[in-house]
Amino acid sequence: MLVVGYMSPVKTIKTFRDLLSFLTIIPTGAKEDFIFTTAEHVYLFPLIGAFIGALAGGYFLGAGKVVQFLLSAASSIVGIPVDLLSRIAIAAMTVAFLMVITGLQHFDGLIDLGNAVGLRNLHDRKMAAHAWTVTYWGAILALAVEFAAFLGLFLFIPWLNPLFAFGAILCAELSAKLSMVTIVWIGKPTHKGLGSIFLQKAKTNLNIAAYAISIFIAFAFFALAGNVVMGLAAFALVLISVPVAFLMERIAVNVFGGVSGDMIGATNEVARAVTLILFAVVLVLL
Repeated sequence: MLVVGYMSPVKTIKTFRDLLSFLTIIPTGAKEDFIFTTAEHVYLFPLIGAFIGALAGGYFLGAGKVVQFLLSAASSIVGIPVDLLSRIAIAAMTVAFLMVITGLQHFDGLIDLGNAVGLRNLHDRKMAAHAWTVTYWGAILALAVEFAAFLGLFLFIPWLNPLFAFGAILCAELSAKLSMVTIVWIGKPTHKGLGSIFLQKAKTNLNIAAYAISIFIAFAFFALAGNVVMGLAAFALVLISVPVAFLMERIAVNVFGGVSGDMIGATNEVARAVTLILFAVVLVLL
């Protein structure tokens, strides 16, 4: 109640159905007005992020068991580095899972940003972002960001640190969605239209609740698992999404003249990758 205010059960169900439809490919039967419902409830993005993160964390651990079993069976026939190949496969599969469950739309935002980088004319940059092409720079940027996420996941060893790995992936999605809230809150649209209406409706003081939700979930997960220190670290790492969003907003202004849907999606991917890398650094230091 403190988070969403008063909503009837019907409105609550519709709100979360529309948010899921906006942020994932999960079929929810959302109606045509789901974009406006989403804009009015952007502050609830971290709850959807927690849901996606829990799915991805479970997938990471479950895939770890299956892949290691299959590779261990194969190693009885031919000598292969089971642990190394398992970690590569699991990390790659989890990145793919996250990209697919979001419909590749955030990944597409990275490509469009890369396509526009280096073009001198603002009109050309906007056209490049909307073109159904992938340039050299678009591919490089998208692959570099996803490789960073892959590297972070590769350093989580699911059979040695399952709780840490699950929590890190959960927090990475919290961070990713919090970055989207931040850039939407501070950003100005590139032009008038559906995007500008979305940004206008999303600018509400209720967005502060997104930060409280993210911090609470990140800290509570590790604290309830008996690791308060890691909970405090997760608190800080989730908030790394804020400077990431501010940086991406500056890039958006310089490249496109404002914040577009592509930049919001790209910010999600960058924040997730940065958070995963930082969690991997914490794991190494511990």
